[in-house]
Amino acid sequence: MKSDIRSILKLEVPLIVRIAERAMHVDEVVQWVPGMIIEMGKNADEELELLVNNVPVGCGSAVKITENFGIRISYVGDLRARIDAISGRATSSEGEPAVGASEVDGKAGGGAEGESAPPRASASASRAH
Repeated sequence: MKSDIRSILKLEVPLIVRIAERAMHVDEVVQWVPGMIIEMGKNADEELELLVNNVPVGCGSAVKITENFGIRISYVGDLRARIDAISGRATSSEGEPAVGASEVDGKAGGGAEGESAPPRASASASRAH
């Protein structure tokens, strides 16, 4: 039993730090060119979302570690939510989402319970000079 747990704890899972998200029309996407800047509609000071197996489990702020990017965790969901995310289940033991985007962002409301919509930016992309 102990060796099974040790083996499971050594498994690697995908870790994603999401900066922002937005929707774009297909005609905008096909116009992308190198050097184009796409505004995300999220304040640069806002915390970044931390996902495990594509499931939000916490958030934090960007940090620089020598020449690498890192994240300083400021909030992490409960252990059950993280285990559910690792196993591919996006719900907690109560059937609620593991950590909703509104919970990660520290915002309440904004939709049906357990529902989270990605932020929609209205600014258009611009070419960098």
